[in-house]
Amino acid sequence: MKPTTRGTLAAVVTGVVAAVAAAATPAAASPTVPVPVPLDGVEKSLGVEVPRIGMELPLLIPGTPQGPRFTEGRLLPDRTLPQVPLNGGLPGVGVRVPLPHVLGDGYDHIGIDTPASGLRALTPGLALVAPLTAPDPRHLGMPAPQLPDAGVLAPALRTVVGGDLGAGPGL
Repeated sequence: MKPTTRGTLAAVVTGVVAAVAAAATPAAASPTVPVPVPLDGVEKSLGVEVPRIGMELPLLIPGTPQGPRFTEGRLLPDRTLPQVPLNGGLPGVGVRVPLPHVLGDGYDHIGIDTPASGLRALTPGLALVAPLTAPDPRHLGMPAPQLPDAGVLAPALRTVVGGDLGAGPGL
């Protein structure tokens, strides 16, 4: 295969991969699974209006943990147990409850809608300091003792929750 053909083929493959990755990113940004609650059988068997309920359950997507950071003068890395980022969301709920008219026939509704919202989290991590220092040339290459130290890296959560409460005619 000629070098120009290989270069053209590589450029086409790179473009196709970039297009597929760009198209897949919005879908993978906050994947949710819709969960309808089937209450039609109750409505038909009892002959009354029942609430309409639906949910969206998010999927958690683990990210790539930050690798350990080695610092000069320490035997163990800075973050011995790194934090793992998780992307997902809070579940969404949609409920419409029938509100019968006091006089006459028909129904109105009261509805609550909270869409699934994005959630970013970091798992806890651990930072340890060894009970020995790094080898010291001033002490014939022997490490010096020191007090061990341990620290917990706090978890973090970030999200924005929204919702809508409304009433209106019809069901």
